[in-house]
Amino acid sequence: MYLFYTVIASLSFFLLLRWVKRRRYCTELKRLDGKTALITGGNSGTGKETAVALAARGARVIIACRDHEKAARAVREIKLRSRSFNVFHMELDLASLHSVREFCKKFLQQEKSLHILVNNAGMPGVLDWTNDGFSMCFGVNHLGHFLLTNLLLPRLKECAPSRVITLTCSCYKYQKLDFQDLNYNLLPFFTYCRSKLANIYFSQELARITEGKGVTSYAVHPGFVQSRWTCHYSFLFRILMQVVMWMFSVPCEIGAQTVVYCAVSNEAAKHSGGYFADCQPAALRPFARDAGVAKKLWEASERLVKLA
Repeated sequence: MYLFYTVIASLSFFLLLRWVKRRRYCTELKRLDGKTALITGGNSGTGKETAVALAARGARVIIACRDHEKAARAVREIKLRSRSFNVFHMELDLASLHSVREFCKKFLQQEKSLHILVNNAGMPGVLDWTNDGFSMCFGVNHLGHFLLTNLLLPRLKECAPSRVITLTCSCYKYQKLDFQDLNYNLLPFFTYCRSKLANIYFSQELARITEGKGVTSYAVHPGFVQSRWTCHYSFLFRILMQVVMWMFSVPCEIGAQTVVYCAVSNEAAKHSGGYFADCQPAALRPFARDAGVAKKLWEASERLVKLA
């Protein structure tokens, strides 16, 4: 009898995990020949899988990351898996606004077109500081991409129709922004949540200011993926999280499906400023749809990165 109950419990648990990890695939067959895509953090995880998918559709793909050796290895793998030689890498450190400016200067000199910008790179909840004195999460996840997108925006407009896809996370719902302390850096998880909420506001305001100019913007929650974010933590924590991710997370290839969907889908183009999950528009909490807060964050970010 105990064996029977054990089998039933094991089967139920297995089916529960399958249900938790179920995801849609991007079924759009649209080609991207002649298009240029830039992906930050494209050397690993969801970014690398996105690069493979876009390169396989014919796009010229440039991955931007700070580690030259890792980027070179990733480019070789992406070329092999996508069967495309049109994959390149450039050095970019989003924790340094100087590096972002230098990258954009070089990119605009070398590349004459940009149709898809994927703001993928991200920092998990770590209590550290950028070269410019911002909390690592807010500085990398929001401000670095904010400056990058703004400096490349003229090129995106020139190449319209173009798309900006910014990766966020459903954990945004656990925090709200405090404009008296945008540099909040006390509890790692809350710091991360605030940066992901900032990504959503950024995507919405970008959609508003580029409306009618041929640039569309999307915030994407890729799901809880089996990425290498745990490398920033202790060995014991990494072991524990590997078990948890094996049970509840999806492979990075699955996580990239919604990013690819927003990059190619004609249906997604109708929802600029929208929040997407599992290859479809998803609902946001009311406070995350506040256009006034989105505009206020944009203006504050302009001052912080010295664009205003």
